[in-house]
Amino acid sequence: MQYILADNQALTRLGVETLCHRLEGAEVRTVESKQKLITLLQSQPSALIAASEPRSPQPSIVVLLDFTLFDFKDVEELLMTAQRFRRVHWVLLSDELTDDFISRVSAEGAAFSLVSKQCDTYELDQALRLAARHQRYVCHTMMEQLLSVPSRREVRAADLTRTETEILREIAQGKTTKEIAAERCSSFHTVNTHRKNIFRKLNINTAYEATRYALRAGLIDSAEYYI
Repeated sequence: MQYILADNQALTRLGVETLCHRLEGAEVRTVESKQKLITLLQSQPSALIAASEPRSPQPSIVVLLDFTLFDFKDVEELLMTAQRFRRVHWVLLSDELTDDFISRVSAEGAAFSLVSKQCDTYELDQALRLAARHQRYVCHTMMEQLLSVPSRREVRAADLTRTETEILREIAQGKTTKEIAAERCSSFHTVNTHRKNIFRKLNINTAYEATRYALRAGLIDSAEYYI
């Protein structure tokens, strides 16, 4: 079984790779971007089956993806990619996924597993083993979040602070966290914390979604962004 690690955090990759190598016959590869991931999957004929054919009970590849660190535009693009590569099982190994994202992916059936980076090793090991049989696994943390979605949707997100609004505008202008930190004479950690708070309050996952929100809110006009 081939496992593709699509995660830009070196420590996470090391830990997951160690677990994968414990599995019999595991072959592990890593990618650093969405484009490299797509290119690698395209080079694997076994990952593709016709859309009219039923999804295979045994995947040819398992992709471990941190969605929040890769440049997928939104959940719909991820789902379209999964439809294209129907012999791939996706283990979404991420923190801070939104309620809507988790609900949408969960509704797609057995092609996706959901695992928090905060879960224990046993849960991740279980997810890897079940993924090799195209069986979905949802860790305890993600299940709790999924079950609490209706109640939390009733609570309105807090308004953004002045600083968060300014950083949202800069994100929508295409600036990286490092660039924003340099311009504001702040640390990378401080700006990254603001970014996480913005995404949490707006219930979004990506810079693309942040840009769409900023455009709708009138924080920028169409000439100011480039995504």
